[in-house]
Amino acid sequence: MSAAVPRRGARQRDAAPVHAGPAIACRGVSVRFGDFQALTSVDLDVATGQTLALIGPNGAGKTTLLNALSGRLAMAGGRVQLRGRDITAAPIHARAKLGLGRSFQIINIFPEMTVLENLRLGAQPLAFGLQPFWRGVQGWPRLEERARAVAALVGLEDALDLPAAMLSHGRQRAVELGLALMADPPVLLLDEPLAGVGQAEIAATTALIERVRQGRTVLLVEHNMDVVMRVSDEVVVMMGGEVLTRGTPAQVRADARVRRAYLGEFRAAPGEESVHA
Repeated sequence: MSAAVPRRGARQRDAAPVHAGPAIACRGVSVRFGDFQALTSVDLDVATGQTLALIGPNGAGKTTLLNALSGRLAMAGGRVQLRGRDITAAPIHARAKLGLGRSFQIINIFPEMTVLENLRLGAQPLAFGLQPFWRGVQGWPRLEERARAVAALVGLEDALDLPAAMLSHGRQRAVELGLALMADPPVLLLDEPLAGVGQAEIAATTALIERVRQGRTVLLVEHNMDVVMRVSDEVVVMMGGEVLTRGTPAQVRADARVRRAYLGEFRAAPGEESVHA
């Protein structure tokens, strides 16, 4: 990838030694919505450089856990470490500066803007906390340089001048993933990157996931089991807000408890649909 976009504090962060322990470490993470216990004392480590998938029935707490890790939900209890640093009380922007990237189930891009404008806008917070009003974004060539490099990584170099709304759903997913990659985060949370992607684009989107996970730690939530088993080093099965089991894809596929976990109806946390799996 091209040289990182200059940002305040980058020199100090880049000079820090690489953390040898887990990239993500959760201990006793709990989340409540009123009387509903969405997560109950979840312990989870994600090794540096590992791709770990979270699977389970709808309402199992997978997205809730990603939201707690990224700071979008307050925890009722527990601690979270990111690359050896306690981020339990850190706000969203602080976690991002420490190297945590995130994509979402629902595409979160600017449809009326071009692909280049979307990516360039995503790069602006990396270059300065507040853009000088007297200088347009076109006056920062390294922002565009970085945006073009990320576009090439996610396979959008031929669509830079197209409005994002004109792209297929799968390519809009690539735009959103590109936004998450603008800061070159060493840890990436992917929430159902194949949601809404048509059958014809699944192979291309899967190949994209495999490209961007190289050299990163990835925590992946995905319902497409063929993709999960293909891209993951390990799989964690959740049910009812708790970890049911963990193992290699082959171990999880053979576990009778996993097959039972996908039968029946489970009560969903707010924002997570409850259906028969």
